[in-house]
Amino acid sequence: MFDNLTDKFDAVFKKLRGHGRLTEQNIQEAMREVRLVLLEADVNFRVVKNFIASVTERAVGQEVLKSLTPAQQVIKVVREELGRLMGEGEAYELDLAARPPVSIMLCGLQGAGKTTTCGKLGLKLRRDKRSPLLVPADIYRPAAIEQLKTVGRQMDIPVFDSQPGQDPVVICENARRYAELNGYDTLILDTAGRLHIDEELMGELVRIKASLQPREILFVADAMTGQDAVNVAKSFDEKLDITGVILSKLDGDARGGAALSIRAVTGKPIKFVGLGEKLDALEVFHPDRMAQRILGMGDVLSLIEKAQTAVDKEQAADLEQKLRKEGFTLETFRDQLQAIKKMGSMESILKMIPGAGKAMKQVKDMGMPDKELKKIEAIICSMTPKERRDHRLINGSRRLRIAKGSGTTVQDVNQLLKRFTEAQKMMKKMQKAGPKGLKGMLGRGGGLPF
Repeated sequence: MFDNLTDKFDAVFKKLRGHGRLTEQNIQEAMREVRLVLLEADVNFRVVKNFIASVTERAVGQEVLKSLTPAQQVIKVVREELGRLMGEGEAYELDLAARPPVSIMLCGLQGAGKTTTCGKLGLKLRRDKRSPLLVPADIYRPAAIEQLKTVGRQMDIPVFDSQPGQDPVVICENARRYAELNGYDTLILDTAGRLHIDEELMGELVRIKASLQPREILFVADAMTGQDAVNVAKSFDEKLDITGVILSKLDGDARGGAALSIRAVTGKPIKFVGLGEKLDALEVFHPDRMAQRILGMGDVLSLIEKAQTAVDKEQAADLEQKLRKEGFTLETFRDQLQAIKKMGSMESILKMIPGAGKAMKQVKDMGMPDKELKKIEAIICSMTPKERRDHRLINGSRRLRIAKGSGTTVQDVNQLLKRFTEAQKMMKKMQKAGPKGLKGMLGRGGGLPF
């Protein structure tokens, strides 16, 4: 979503770096360009005005103008102010400190992604050692109840059995009693939405709030709708006093205005962001980290957290033992590819690495990397276990069989084997360097040769 914004910020800062010494005049010129960048990104104009005033006030101060690297100091100020704009640099956790079952109510307009977000939130809570129950309280949208049940089945999270003709308040009350009797400590309420705000919808949500007294009322905002999402969030907040926002579809190609405006306009924190269609694609929102991503500085901390979540410690230990015992084989390489896939797309991983933005664009132009990695995995999976452990067994006829089995060409197989041989030589050098060298290689993704 922020690619276009990142490119434009980069262009502004490139001009700043061209000045040997910054003056108040060229800072003002840069701020005019930043103002245009933010307005084009559909950021609320009042938010832009306040943001530019804050940055200018700090940027023209003596601490910047006397700095040895004034352009970098301005970039630092912009990064800090972006983080402050989105939430003062802190991540907001859910408030679940109450007698169970604790209710979390999700609200928002139809099509914002509430039902899918309910499932994502349920999965996150289960990973946090809680026992969630999904509650389908949207009786109006066709198949909404079945959709939530399908999402629940996919993640093996229980869904309360409700019927389309029931009163949503009664559904929620019955679900609470069911949770009390069956040991569920968290209710996630999937409420009804509309194509636009109306009194009937708000009245129903107010009744659910009065009956269930939810600990959290989270507004699900479609980040693709820009300023509309901000205005709708404000209306919901006035009626329900929401406790936070979940931005869905942040992986889309919208201009990013909602993410930059919604905190400043509503005064309520963004707690989570949805970064894809997969049910594990829900992240805690860190304003400071998001500011770094917007400015093309990467997000190493989130990358580390993603890796820790995706990679099982026992599997990592087994892989290290395999590497010590058998060396770097096509089998261990395939295992590493599968571990990387759990972390998400290569594009999303590259975005978190500082300075990888330009490299990622080049990789994209070459048709890499996700399609290429799938092809590599298909080739390796078409080999026999013996061939994966010792690629020297793969002669001409075997290469033809592997190519046919993987839906690729013999040239693709030859290219993989050639690049793998080079990577294997590199791994042997690392092993000779001892345990520290091997661990260092594992920490950098196992010497991925592609």
